Amino acid sequence: MELLNIGIKRILCVCQKSKIADWLNQYKDNYSIKVYDLTKDVSGFIVEREKCVGVINYDLLIRREALKSVSNFVLMLDESSLIQNDKSKRCKFIMDLLPSAVILLSGTPGKYEKLWTQCRLLNWDISKTQYENRYINYDLRDFHVGFPIKVLNKENPYRNVDDLKRRLREHGAIFKKTEEVIDLPPQNFIDIKVNNTSEYREYLRDRVIKINDDELVGDHTFRHYLYKRLLCSVYNDNKIEALKDLMESTDDRLVIFYNWDKELKLLRDICKKLDRPISEMNGHIKDLTNYEKYSDSVTLVHFASGAMGINLQLANKIIYFTPTDKSENYAQSIKRIHRIGQNSPCFYYRLIVRASIEEKIYESLERQEDFKDYLSSMNVPSSLTF
Repeated sequence: MELLNIGIKRILCVCQKSKIADWLNQYKDNYSIKVYDLTKDVSGFIVEREKCVGVINYDLLIRREALKSVSNFVLMLDESSLIQNDKSKRCKFIMDLLPSAVILLSGTPGKYEKLWTQCRLLNWDISKTQYENRYINYDLRDFHVGFPIKVLNKENPYRNVDDLKRRLREHGAIFKKTEEVIDLPPQNFIDIKVNNTSEYREYLRDRVIKINDDELVGDHTFRHYLYKRLLCSVYNDNKIEALKDLMESTDDRLVIFYNWDKELKLLRDICKKLDRPISEMNGHIKDLTNYEKYSDSVTLVHFASGAMGINLQLANKIIYFTPTDKSENYAQSIKRIHRIGQNSPCFYYRLIVRASIEEKIYESLERQEDFKDYLSSMNVPSSLTF
């Protein structure tokens, strides 16, 4: 807010949709300044003569072309890792804005190979080609698709890292770990290994299996990958029993992360049988009423919808029913309970099927590597593994 004292008139705050209310309340409750909800209308913000703040979410921003005419403003991006893809509409729109100053906020800013767009926003005049040639080690691999594909070098992915950090600091970047900024309680990660099933092994052998009324046919790469994952979750009674045992062992609030609607249906049924109040965060529903109201509630969170941007620090226990294959989503999910306002030690229970694709996924997540990147580095088609 100090920037408004040196002649800059406006702050444009861009965040996730789930954080709109939080940011609006933050400005209204703590500052004597006009606050505009830009999800409804931008005209007042654009013509405002006094110092003001406007808040909007990333997805709606690209439909507010009038904001491109605004000058003399601070652009603040919450979760700035969401603009890593320079080919996306949201990133191109933001790059076309004309801010006088930029503030990028991110608890997980991303890997160095994904930082170029944020470097440009910090007014570092370096092309993407120059950036990659200077700081990133790529190998060209032949995956028999008609052209070579760039793959990050597994052993030595980056070069000139000290120079990169120095240049980022020169352009205003500040690197701090969470524990260096605020005093948070310890984190405890507990792996619960469960046995694999004969159905999983049969499917790997034949790429087809019938379970009850469901026939799983891995006739192309995506289906094969999906069915291997589901055979580790909704079709694995050992994991389901382990989850029930874990849930029955505590009356504390629980957060459970999952990936697919089939898993959501199963998790709902388990919660109902155990008489646990349910809250949900997914692409269809965001309802945290029971999470806030009941100390024994279970909040079911879809990785793609809730790994970022929601505060769940009333709970201190997360269960990973299945892992995500995206390292950023995994890192972000961990922070949902380990944040300001958390006073209890945090516990993370990972249900992992032995001798399955899940073990490989967690190995890649521990290396802060997307699972698809792991497959690429091994030069193995994903349809033929695990």
